[in-house]
Amino acid sequence: MIVKGNIVDIQNNRIYKGQIQIENGKIKSIQEINHSIINIKENNFENYIIPGFVDAHIHIESSMLVPSEFAKIAVTHGTVATVSDPHEIANVLGVKGVDFMIENGKKVPLKFNFGAPSCVPATSFESAGAIIDSEAIKLMMENPDIKYLAEMMNYPGVLFDDAEVLKKIQHAKDNNKPVDGHAPGLRGDDISKYISAGITTDHECFSYDEALEKLQKGMKVIIREGSAAKNFEALIDLLPNHFENMMFCSDDKHPDDLLVGHINELCERAVSKGIDVFKVLKVACINPVKHYNLDVGLLQKGDAADFIVVENLEKFKVLKTYINGELVAENGKSFVKSVAFEVLNNFNTDKKSIVDFEFKSSAEKIRVIEALDGELVTNQIEVNSLIKDGNLVSNTQNDVLKMTVVNRYKNAKPSIAFIKNFGLKEGAIASSVGHDSHNIIAIGVSDEAICKAVNLLIENKGGICAVTTSEEKIVSLPVAGIMSDKSAVEIGKSYAELDAMAKQMGSKLRAPYMSLSFMALLVIPSLKLSDKGLFDGNTFKFTSLEVG
Repeated sequence: MIVKGNIVDIQNNRIYKGQIQIENGKIKSIQEINHSIINIKENNFENYIIPGFVDAHIHIESSMLVPSEFAKIAVTHGTVATVSDPHEIANVLGVKGVDFMIENGKKVPLKFNFGAPSCVPATSFESAGAIIDSEAIKLMMENPDIKYLAEMMNYPGVLFDDAEVLKKIQHAKDNNKPVDGHAPGLRGDDISKYISAGITTDHECFSYDEALEKLQKGMKVIIREGSAAKNFEALIDLLPNHFENMMFCSDDKHPDDLLVGHINELCERAVSKGIDVFKVLKVACINPVKHYNLDVGLLQKGDAADFIVVENLEKFKVLKTYINGELVAENGKSFVKSVAFEVLNNFNTDKKSIVDFEFKSSAEKIRVIEALDGELVTNQIEVNSLIKDGNLVSNTQNDVLKMTVVNRYKNAKPSIAFIKNFGLKEGAIASSVGHDSHNIIAIGVSDEAICKAVNLLIENKGGICAVTTSEEKIVSLPVAGIMSDKSAVEIGKSYAELDAMAKQMGSKLRAPYMSLSFMALLVIPSLKLSDKGLFDGNTFKFTSLEVG
């Protein structure tokens, strides 16, 4: 097979008219064509051939799709590979969940590259469904299907020389596999020590200065632009001078967003800012392959024939996607087929009563989580409490709503907190996608609404939902309580409808369900809620809801 077009040689900063000969899934030859004999009216010479895009850090589970269904959509946007951390399903099902992701991903052409989750459970301050200790990591690191040690979220463990944490890192080093970082806001001597432990990347930078310091100290910075966490604008100005040590990622991409675009969108935005296209494409296509030593072609003779054809180098509209020489997508149509798989889950809690969500108190002030739109970090604020019949309740007038996290793995008393900026004026929203342990998380205007939403998820063994006095809507997620068994188009449509319902209920957040899922993410400061209580991410300790 021969593919012709304007070939973008990123390695040598040149574009030339040529043809690529593919044989047995590899690039047999790349031939530059003499300009004088080109028929410039041929449409294929008006297009550009570039290496495929690589998402340098993503949790496939957050798309609510199994890998095979994720692949069907991703290839239409020119994505040929991902660096995937199966941290979410591992916290629900352990190594069995990781094996599920690997095997399901193998059934489709997209090149998934899974890591070994380093933090299962993510912390000792929450209840997860499994444990992956250093001995399990040792075995996983010896598995050729495991490409790296996934994000080391337990940065306190690194800083305080926790033996178990250091063993996990050492097992990766022993197998010559990179170690991913996760160190939001870590600066100075602390980030120096974190890097010296052997941790090579960070996708959690939320300021220019933080990312610059990490780059200057030898770390590779991954610019993240997902459905909730959006750091592109804060970090993109670093790319022109530091493109050799940067990558793009989505981290978490909800299904409706995935239907619209992927890494191709970041390339378009970067080029529109006047950044050199070769630098942008090196970040999007080349750097992840080299850093993680991926079996992904880079448009060189002898490489796997993994490349894409785009209309131009401004909008990056993807016309064709090839993986191992196979045409897997063309003009927005995916040729990736659905595959059969076993549905695994771990949901073992009984339905709750309204009284379970009461919090008896006489405190005049309470600590409140202040959610920030588009950010994983939160603020900690103090507000006047609203008490009815001795029970702390939501104050819709001031947008301070009751929140709960319910242990999904066993029967336990729900934890209670309050949160600002979700904006609901009626009902409640809830999700069993609750990073990192994926317990049930819900926010509502009343205890009754919260209870109704939580029980709807328990009945369905997982999902995301919205309830009011007159309506209830749910997207069921039967695979581990975090992924659907349906197609991306189906789940994307259902999710968009649910997102719209939450906004009709008053939420002003761009992605209320994605933001909701991170309100239990303890490793991101400042104030979060686990199933065990209110947690201060700055001190890494539990704190009280009541002030004084």
